Amino acid sequence: MRAASVGGSGLGRTAPIRALIDGLIGITIFAGSLVATRLALAGFAPIPLTLMRAAIAGLAAGLMLVLLRQPLPRRGDLALLGLVVLGVVVGFPLLTALALRHVGAGHATVFVGLLPLTTALFGALLAGERPSRAFWLLSGAGSAVTAGYAARGAGPGSALGDGLMLAAILACGLGYAAGGRLARHLGGWQVIAWATVLALPVTIPAALLLGVPVAPPPASALLGLGYVALFSMLIGFVFWYRALAAGGIAAVGQLQLLQPFLGLALAALILGEAIEPGMPLAAALVAACVAGARRFA
Repeated sequence: MRAASVGGSGLGRTAPIRALIDGLIGITIFAGSLVATRLALAGFAPIPLTLMRAAIAGLAAGLMLVLLRQPLPRRGDLALLGLVVLGVVVGFPLLTALALRHVGAGHATVFVGLLPLTTALFGALLAGERPSRAFWLLSGAGSAVTAGYAARGAGPGSALGDGLMLAAILACGLGYAAGGRLARHLGGWQVIAWATVLALPVTIPAALLLGVPVAPPPASALLGLGYVALFSMLIGFVFWYRALAAGGIAAVGQLQLLQPFLGLALAALILGEAIEPGMPLAAALVAACVAGARRFA
């Protein structure tokens, strides 16, 4: 089904609520991405990991598209689909995998708090959205709270790792904005499905050439690969792009301010990283910024 029924005017007053729910599901799934990537890196190098997760997601997406008899994208969609491939199929996964070789998962979550700003920026450039001044102020405040809190006790990290994470956030914001625009008529899950399928002519042969590990990877690495391939690369976007299409790229994008705190919680549970006692207060401040930014977007 095309996304006209998802992002069109027929949704009425229910659109923001549905978009909020879809967006929360999406960022909850994405919150586990850095932890899962960290686990996968125990058995796979960054470039093979990126290729394999994209190839697995593309094969699964292709099966979904065939079984559900989805129409082909329009020719005019190919440029934006290319940006989705560049941003979230290749760019963000590869750059974060490289960054996690230099910094921990907790330190990397500092930069996820900047995603709403980059998503809103590219949304303004690609989708013609024009958020108000109040939106930008609240968005900046929420990002500052997120980055400031996550940076406390995150460790100094390395300049290279930080630079790679900044590049990853820019790539991800670009992919989110391009996908959110496409989802308005192509469909939420169809966007990421077609993007991963279009990348298959490159990802499959490259994964077969570079992705076979010398030694059998540990079970935790295989679980990490499975998560980033199916959940981070495919299932999460089913909800996320649908939310961006229904609720607006800038407004729904503010939900990403909560993602670092979800990621920190998962890092503590799975990787044993410590969480400071001030996290609930910081999360409440971020939630207030999210609510305010959504109101003024």
